[in-house]
Amino acid sequence: MMNWTLYKREMKKSVKLLVIFAAIMTLYISVIISMYDPKLMETLDSFVEVMPELMAAVGMSAGATTLVGFMISYLYGFILLIFPMVFSILRGNGLISKYVEKGSMISLVSAPVKRKTIALTQMSVLISGVMILILYATALEFGVAQSNFAGELDLFDLLKLNGGLLCLHLFIAGICFLASCIFSDTKYSLAFGAGIPFFMYVLQMLANAGEKAEFVKYFSLFTLFDPYGIAANECSAWIGIAVLLIGAIFLFGCSIYIFCEKDLHI
Repeated sequence: MMNWTLYKREMKKSVKLLVIFAAIMTLYISVIISMYDPKLMETLDSFVEVMPELMAAVGMSAGATTLVGFMISYLYGFILLIFPMVFSILRGNGLISKYVEKGSMISLVSAPVKRKTIALTQMSVLISGVMILILYATALEFGVAQSNFAGELDLFDLLKLNGGLLCLHLFIAGICFLASCIFSDTKYSLAFGAGIPFFMYVLQMLANAGEKAEFVKYFSLFTLFDPYGIAANECSAWIGIAVLLIGAIFLFGCSIYIFCEKDLHI
C-alpha cells in the first residue's frame, strides 16, 4: 500500500527539518533537565510567583518536588508542544498541497501508482517524522536525566508521558495533512493547517493564565493532553489520550479519502 521509492525520497527531504528541530530540542531539554535541583526549586518557583499569569500561560507551575514533575512543568507546556507542531505544519503542507500548486503532482499520479498509495505514502512520511522527534526527545530526556540524576527518572513514567505526547502530535499532524489534502493552494493549506493548532494553543494559554478565561480550554485540543494526569494514572487523562488517537486516525482517514476523490485539474 506504500510506494517505497517515494517514501525514501520524501524522508530525505524531512532530514534537514528533523535535524534542525532535534538540535533545538537538544539544547532546551539538556539545559532544563540539568537545572533540576530540589534545593533550588524555591528560586525557580519565585519566578512563577512574580509572573504567575505569564508562566502559567506556557504551562509552567510552581511546587514540583520530583524530576518528573519538574520536567512536566518546564518541558511539556511549551517546548515539547511547539517544536513538533511546527514540524508537522511545515512538512504536512509540503507533502500534498505544495505538489498540487506547483503542478508536480502530475508526475506522481501519471505514474502507475494509485492515488491511495500516494496519499498513504505521504501520510507515512509525516507520521514517521513526528515519531522520530518524539522518540528522540524520549531518549534524550532519559539520557540527560540518567547522566545528571541517576535513578530519579522512571523510564515507564517517561514512556507514558511521551506516549500521550505522541498521540497529541499525531492529532495535530492529522489536521495539517487534512488541510494539505483539501486545499490546492499552499497559502490556504498553511492558513488552516497552522492556524487551527496555533489558535487552539493560544486558547490553552488563555485558559492557563486566568480563571476568567478558563472555560476556553474546552475549545482546545491541548486540553485533552494532561501530563500531570498521565503521570498520576488518572482515568480522565487516558480518556483524553484515547480521544486524540481516535481523532488522529479519523483525520488521516478523511485526508486519504478527500485526496482520492479530489479534482486535481490535471
